[in-house]
Amino acid sequence: MHVEVQRVAGDRGFTEFVKVRFPGSAGKIKGGSSPTLGIIGRLGGIGARPHKVGLVSDADGAAAALSAGLKLAEMARRGDWLQGDVIVATHVCPNAPMIPHEPVPFMGSPVDMLTMNRYEVDPQMDAILSIDTTRGNRILNRKGIAITPTAKEGWLLRPSPDLLGILERVTGELPAVLPLSMADITPYGNGVYHINSLMQPATSTSAPVVGVPITAQTVVAGSATGASHEVDIALAARFALEVAKDFGAGLARFYDPGEFDRLVALYGEMRQLQTLGSQKT
Repeated sequence: MHVEVQRVAGDRGFTEFVKVRFPGSAGKIKGGSSPTLGIIGRLGGIGARPHKVGLVSDADGAAAALSAGLKLAEMARRGDWLQGDVIVATHVCPNAPMIPHEPVPFMGSPVDMLTMNRYEVDPQMDAILSIDTTRGNRILNRKGIAITPTAKEGWLLRPSPDLLGILERVTGELPAVLPLSMADITPYGNGVYHINSLMQPATSTSAPVVGVPITAQTVVAGSATGASHEVDIALAARFALEVAKDFGAGLARFYDPGEFDRLVALYGEMRQLQTLGSQKT
């Protein structure tokens, strides 16, 4: 296990980026060929001091990712190694700014989205789970966790049947899928509405990305305190861990490569959606 912590400053303060690499028994770190899963805890900040005291709702993505990392460390110490490597990445900022957003305010970050992706999206990640609090919307009104359709190189693909199956076994419920618009997989900064930062890792990689939103039945601001539910954070962490087990062992796919190649052959590449576009007004 290798841990990296780096402080990065921006115009509105600083944050601590955390990245932990867990070698698998047949992963690339040890010279194997099993694929590497990235688990990214996406958020603005864990706190909004001095405006708010305590952990904010937006912190749950980081908490879930770090919890999954802690469990992986405990498993490794006891001799339970996964087959593929796992990289856990997030950032921790207890003094993040708040920003306006509809229907409720978001948590901002001391650094911009490009910087977050630079430190959190690792080129060794063959697929990515992006965990993010997604309570500030009226799109998915259900408490717990869900997944998104798979995003890859600007394409929105169908939800992975394998990940839906893992979601069912982890939650014991019918799987929930968060609907996305094309705009949600474009970069921040282009002036269009995004549901939140859940899918922003997809703008900086060719690897398939699936969002894991932590949801609520009611609209809850990301800057709200007292809104974190340990059960839901644990669900997200357990889901990420189960995906890591199956993905590294070749038992779970994020997308169908043949279907993706067919779409590209028929309609062309969509990588322009990973950019800021022409910016014409």
